[in-house]
Amino acid sequence: MRRRYLSQIILFMAFLTVGCACRSTREGHVPSHPKTGAVQPKEKAKVNPQLPEMPAPLKKMPEQILYRKGFTVSYNKETLQANWVAWRLTAEHVRGKVKRPSGNAWHEDTEVPYPRATRDDYKGSGYSRGHLCPAADCKWDEEVMYESFLLTNCSPQNLTLNSGDWNEMEIACRRWAEKYGEVYIVTGPLFYRQEHQTVGDSKIAVPEAFFKVVLCLNGTPKGIGFVCKNTSDNRTKDFYVNTIAQVERLTGMQFFPQLPPKTAKQVKEHADIHEW
Repeated sequence: MRRRYLSQIILFMAFLTVGCACRSTREGHVPSHPKTGAVQPKEKAKVNPQLPEMPAPLKKMPEQILYRKGFTVSYNKETLQANWVAWRLTAEHVRGKVKRPSGNAWHEDTEVPYPRATRDDYKGSGYSRGHLCPAADCKWDEEVMYESFLLTNCSPQNLTLNSGDWNEMEIACRRWAEKYGEVYIVTGPLFYRQEHQTVGDSKIAVPEAFFKVVLCLNGTPKGIGFVCKNTSDNRTKDFYVNTIAQVERLTGMQFFPQLPPKTAKQVKEHADIHEW
C-alpha cells in the first residue's frame, strides 16, 4: 500500500515538472510582428479589472473593449477606430525612459475583425495617425510603448492639430500628472455629421473633432474637458475648454461612472484651466 502511494506521488511530481518546463518554454518565446519585425508582447488574460478611468458601457454604438497593459480601448467596428481610450497617468509614468521606436512602428491590431485599419490606409491621405493615448505617456514600459502604436490607438488627425494644439494638451496632462501625482484621462474622436470623409481602402472614418477629459482626485477633486475641431486652428488651451458634463452631452458617454454623486457633480459641472 505504501509503495503504491509512493509511486503515485512520484508520478504527480514528474507531471508538475514537465508542465512547468513546457510553460517556461512557451512564455520564453516572444514572436515578432510579421510586417514590422517588432517584438510582440505575450498574450494577456482578458479580464475586466473595473478600472476607475473607464467610461460606462456604450448603448448606441458598437463597442469592443480591448485591455492593454497601460490603457483601455473601446473599439468601434463601424468607424474602424476607438470610441474612446482611457488610462491612468502617474508622475512615475511621465519619467519613464523607454524610447519611442524609430521608423514606422504602427501595426495592425489582430484582436479586431476585418475590415480594420492598416498602415497603407493612411498613405497619401493628408491625415496623420494621431495617437489617442500618446506615446510619451507610455515610455514607462516597453510593452506599453509597443501597444501605443497599435492602429486601434489612433485616428485620422489633421497634421497641424497633431503636432500643435493637441500636442500641447498632451504635454499639459503630463505636467498635471507630475504636479498631482496622478490623473485619469479619457480621449477619443467625435463625430457629429451624418456622413463622414474616409481614408484608405478600409474606409476609416475621419472625425470632425476630438475630445479629452481629465480627472484629478488628489487634493481638491477637479475635472476639465477639451473639444478640438479636426482642423489646423492655432488657439490657446483655454479656447477648447469644456466641462466634463458638456463633453458627456456631445459624446453621449458617461465618464468616471464610479465617482460618488457629490464628487461627480463637483468635477463634471465646473472647469477652469487656471485651477490646474
